[in-house]
Amino acid sequence: MIIRSAALAIALTLTLTGTVWAAPFAYVPNEGSGTLSVIDTANDQVVAEIPAGKKPRGTVVSNDGKWAYVSDQPNNQLVVIDLGARALAGTVALGESPEGVGISTDGRWVAAAVEESNDIVFVDTATNKKAFVVQVRGKNPEHAIFAPDGKHVFVSAEEGEAVDVIDVAGRTEVAQIPVGARPRGIGFSPDGKRAYVAAENANVVYVIDAIAFNVVTRIKAGLRSNGIAVHPDGKRVYVSNGGDASVSVIDVASNSITATIAVGQRPWNMALTPDGKKLYVACGRSGTVSVIDTERGVRIADIAVGKLPWGVAIR
Repeated sequence: MIIRSAALAIALTLTLTGTVWAAPFAYVPNEGSGTLSVIDTANDQVVAEIPAGKKPRGTVVSNDGKWAYVSDQPNNQLVVIDLGARALAGTVALGESPEGVGISTDGRWVAAAVEESNDIVFVDTATNKKAFVVQVRGKNPEHAIFAPDGKHVFVSAEEGEAVDVIDVAGRTEVAQIPVGARPRGIGFSPDGKRAYVAAENANVVYVIDAIAFNVVTRIKAGLRSNGIAVHPDGKRVYVSNGGDASVSVIDVASNSITATIAVGQRPWNMALTPDGKKLYVACGRSGTVSVIDTERGVRIADIAVGKLPWGVAIR
């Protein structure tokens, strides 16, 4: 009886202090239906649809899980969503045709890639206002992703066949790394020493020394390689193959593909749960998110979301 009471007291304490180990939500921007689908990763069910502008694309979630920042491409703005209320909380003007967004590890900055002006706009999350802008040399920036230490942002230039590197403190571009045609998704190893970049028209993942800013090796991927997700253990990298309706698994130690898993049509951007056990893949033409069990290497679900899902954000 004493043991049972103690266990109940511990459970109650954890609940009251907000430290219950609940599964996170996955947020899916649907550029065809203007919504953000909310998936409960505990049961892989959609629990809400939040209006998110006319054509939502890049999406990140704040460290505390209270806010989502979503680029609204035709309205040239960043949409700020209150995730508790599941409602619009504000907007930030960005420039013409914003796309991918990234958030710093400390949650201070959101960086948005603005295609038409070749700008990266930095928004201060403390004020939800534009803080500064850095123009990159690469044409048509798609993604702007912070390195784990927050000191640099790597930018994939769709029409520049390059990755531009921004020094955040210096507010300037400090390097440009040539890669293959149409670079898209970017992911970092947990220690920040390697960056992985999918080049869509080259069908190659480029492995970059993120300290020296040069290409270390190239890994042949599937057709129209696009999204990148790096497992928290640093041993595996996932790449979506838009033309093959699949996701390939790269073994980091050998820099080779060890498995390929079928998913929905036109897999795009992806995200892993914090424990790395499940990978959520936005499949644009299917209107679904495919869920992969990363321990078994199998697809376990296809979740119907809105029209043309662009990516997934999990915090």
